[in-house]
Amino acid sequence: MKEKITVRGAKGTIRLKKSKNLIGLKTKDESFIPTQEKVKKQFSKYLGGFEIVEMDSEGESLDQELDSIREKDEVETGTHVYYSDKSNKPVVPTGEIYIIFHEGTNAEEQLVVLDEYRLELVERRGADRLIAKVTKNSRNPLKVAASMEQFPLVRSATPDLDIPMDEYEFFAPEDDLFSHEWHLENPGFVIDFPMRLKQGADAKVVDAWKRLGGFGSKDVTIAVIDNGFDLSHPDFEDKIVKPYNVWDSTNFIPQGNPKRTHGTPCASVALATSNGKGIVGVAPNARFMPMHGTSFTLRDTENMFDYCIDNGADIISCSWGSTDPEWDLDGPKKDAIAKAAREGRNGKGCVILFATGNDYLDYVNFYAAHPDVIAVAASTSKDEHASYSNAGLEVTVCAPSNGHWPITAARAWWDEGTQGREGHKKYWADGINRSNHHKHFGGTSSATPLVAGICALMLSVNPDLTAKQVKEILIRTADKIGSPSDYDSNGHSRKFGYGRVNADRAVAESLRMRDGGDTSTTTPGGGVNDQIKQGQGIFRFNVKKQEAKGFGVQVGVFAKYGNVLIQAERLQSLFDQPIIVSINELEGRTVYKLVVGAFDDVLDARQLSQRMKAQGVNGFIRNLKDLKL
Repeated sequence: MKEKITVRGAKGTIRLKKSKNLIGLKTKDESFIPTQEKVKKQFSKYLGGFEIVEMDSEGESLDQELDSIREKDEVETGTHVYYSDKSNKPVVPTGEIYIIFHEGTNAEEQLVVLDEYRLELVERRGADRLIAKVTKNSRNPLKVAASMEQFPLVRSATPDLDIPMDEYEFFAPEDDLFSHEWHLENPGFVIDFPMRLKQGADAKVVDAWKRLGGFGSKDVTIAVIDNGFDLSHPDFEDKIVKPYNVWDSTNFIPQGNPKRTHGTPCASVALATSNGKGIVGVAPNARFMPMHGTSFTLRDTENMFDYCIDNGADIISCSWGSTDPEWDLDGPKKDAIAKAAREGRNGKGCVILFATGNDYLDYVNFYAAHPDVIAVAASTSKDEHASYSNAGLEVTVCAPSNGHWPITAARAWWDEGTQGREGHKKYWADGINRSNHHKHFGGTSSATPLVAGICALMLSVNPDLTAKQVKEILIRTADKIGSPSDYDSNGHSRKFGYGRVNADRAVAESLRMRDGGDTSTTTPGGGVNDQIKQGQGIFRFNVKKQEAKGFGVQVGVFAKYGNVLIQAERLQSLFDQPIIVSINELEGRTVYKLVVGAFDDVLDARQLSQRMKAQGVNGFIRNLKDLKL
């Protein structure tokens, strides 16, 4: 049962292993249940036309049981169920195989191949393409397809597989105060107070949830370094991991000090759980690592960031810092932050965010000025600069916060609030009490964890992103707000950074990069590939006009010329053949088709294709006259 089979997928090979106890059956009589005593459970899932059945049998006994069931008159066919190495979704081969033959292979030769593998022709899709299916005399369709891939006349053989589809219906959170969270989706008004906001002046978080079909991954951990965490708060229900007290190096988080309440609302903006009560954070599924204690000392600075590295923090949110000119960061403190940004997450780097500060200054919190940090400023519910928000060259992005209308956030149970009229404690800007567990909140203290939550959504869909890539994505997907004159020739504003964060666009870009939108690769030691990625390097070109005749092996279509350079350098060094680039227009944008070799005889191109396949490079024979040069 440990046997694994490799099959062709859309983005390379997929390794499949048999399920230990699931099989799929097609029966002539829907009421038929095989060997009733050995069936533990029947599933209603319809995968590839099969009913999925869980058996008591495992290992070789499951193989024997399946063979026995296949012999029954009531059973049309039976199959093993599989799982891939990277997914927990069951995979069922339908029994059909999509076969592409090499150009020039005639129909008679194709039928000989089908006979060789005991396959039945189902449908022709062209001169060199057809669909066949296995018969009772065939081997397993996965093994047949894998074997056919090595057959000289066959270019590719792809088994048809079925998996359960995700249903992308999205349901908005039902938390009591969700309608008050204008920073997630701004309707243009406050639901229970006569205050006009600017519709759309928000972080597009609800749009990001819709794109995700949910609230992100439970495998992403946000560390919030601050003071005053109410760990009993319902917004932190079932999500706290590895709490840490920086000041005494223990796991004890002190509570009850009325001067220390800041951490509770900060954390809630990033990750308050969706449980039908109170508010919901930007990344409600993310795990919460509360770290109590802020400090300027070198020992504590190293302690807090090393703890994040060693204990699996993906994101570090810090709504504190210093703007006192006498207390800028020295080299060792900068090194402690840089270490987390480069060594955390097993070398991908912790994503570190700092607030720019609320001091009305023209320079940012010294921690936020660190080059490895995402420096977050504040904008308002009218898409304007929050006047208190510090400005400067280092501002990365801004995010919605107060300055016109405040954010709703969690309140620690010991938070005394501010003194209201007639001696009453006041937690709400308009005096309306909406919840005893919450309050109005704001500042860059609120904007920063909002962006931290967006980073968690990005890592949910693409956990391979480096900390540097996360920062770059936030920059290039931000929305420009304010006046165009606020931005320099590089698109940067001292007040807004590169713009107001857009969670939906950031998640979409993270998905695009995960699915191969950025195919650039680095070489060990950093060669030409690394230089191209960084926009660096000097290269020699030898460009010749290529006649539209002959045959080569096309390996892809690229939207970025940098990727063309990367692949051309790699392929030329591997196969010592000329590289042909065809420049085309596709839906209004320029794309590049990359072909290796230019042979007069198609057989020479086939030989190159086989050599490339042996090196792990997949391609197909291309007649150069069809490239539309």
